[in-house]
Amino acid sequence: MSLVNRDLSVVWHPYTQMKTALPPIPIVRGEGACLYDENGKCYIDAVSSWWVNIHGHANPYIAEKVAEQLRKLEHVIFAGFTHEPAVELAERLLKILPGNQAKIFYSDNGSTAVEVAIKMCLQYWHNQGIQRTKILAFKNAYHGDTFGAMAVSGRSAFTAAFDSLLFEVEFIDLPDESNIEGLKSHISSLKSELACFIFEPLVQGSAGMIMYEARYLEQLMAHCRQEGVLMIDDEVFTGFGRTGKRFACDHVTIQPDIMCFSKGLTGGTMAMGLTTCTQQIYDAFLSEDKLKTLFHGHSYTANPVACSAALASMDIFMDSSTVDNIKRIEDSHRQFGLKIKGHSRIRTVRQTGTIIAMEWETGTNTSYFSSLRDRLYQYFLDAGIILRPLGNIIYILPPYCITNEQLNYIYNKIETALEEI
Repeated sequence: MSLVNRDLSVVWHPYTQMKTALPPIPIVRGEGACLYDENGKCYIDAVSSWWVNIHGHANPYIAEKVAEQLRKLEHVIFAGFTHEPAVELAERLLKILPGNQAKIFYSDNGSTAVEVAIKMCLQYWHNQGIQRTKILAFKNAYHGDTFGAMAVSGRSAFTAAFDSLLFEVEFIDLPDESNIEGLKSHISSLKSELACFIFEPLVQGSAGMIMYEARYLEQLMAHCRQEGVLMIDDEVFTGFGRTGKRFACDHVTIQPDIMCFSKGLTGGTMAMGLTTCTQQIYDAFLSEDKLKTLFHGHSYTANPVACSAALASMDIFMDSSTVDNIKRIEDSHRQFGLKIKGHSRIRTVRQTGTIIAMEWETGTNTSYFSSLRDRLYQYFLDAGIILRPLGNIIYILPPYCITNEQLNYIYNKIETALEEI
């Protein structure tokens, strides 16, 4: 029996209507920006396998460090124990994060990193005997698929079956010149109720790579700081170079209280999440009263192998060649965006750092479930490119090791698609 048939007999895939979906493509190996199927066909991974793979597939340096760690210690319970990779990773991260970040809490993916952040904020107030339980978030946000993370995400077809079970959230528009003062006033009116404000900085990924300006985010963050509203910066997607700086919060001067990370954290090698916080947040849980403990944990919290992968990924990330590659991709995207901006089939082109998104002109039908999405997806697969359109929006988010030749091939195929589809 083929691998595809074996898969279809036992596996349920994510975000997939299994009755109508095409059979999955069996991938047998990866190298650099490419993935290879069982027939040897190469696919350029232009979306970094759901935005996680920042250094390319089967990176030999990360593989070496992971193998080295596996021969020493594969896992140990992290309640009451510790180990070198977890401590070193925390030390190194805190050196490059905003200066107010003081503590690292480990989990195992982006959704759980957000869950931890939400619980930190809610219990921060609870531990002080203050009733502040409302959460502020942007409309169309996406913070994950676990219940807390889903609750602070925008309501959509993806949450419809659970809407009645999600806790109430105050959703606001993205800030711009026309609404920033109104948003500030709204926050002021709710400040005594607000536990925190959670946001995707600069780019709302799953909403369609919707982008907004750093100067308005900075004003909003400054106002939250003034009004005593805690801030959660969800960098699960935007962290580790995606926006052209190390972290998206580096585009502003106001420092968040809590930050969330996953995806690029291990270079796409394996699952891991972490949440960072200020000393002020941490101190609110220090007490002789054990009921003020943060009661949260995961079986694989601070897994030594994942920590070692993250340390290896950081080595590569901090190397000057990676900094150069990020700038190269950013410049290349910008030139391509200018080239196609006036095309009659393109509604808008938007870019932040290594992320470029093109909105296809479709009249009024821009749904995630539009038939155009499926046609575009298959068109690029046939051309050996993995692009995963968000409805009528095509975006490119490549590993930093992608070559100029590979980028130009992707750009050329998009231009051809504009004429053929």
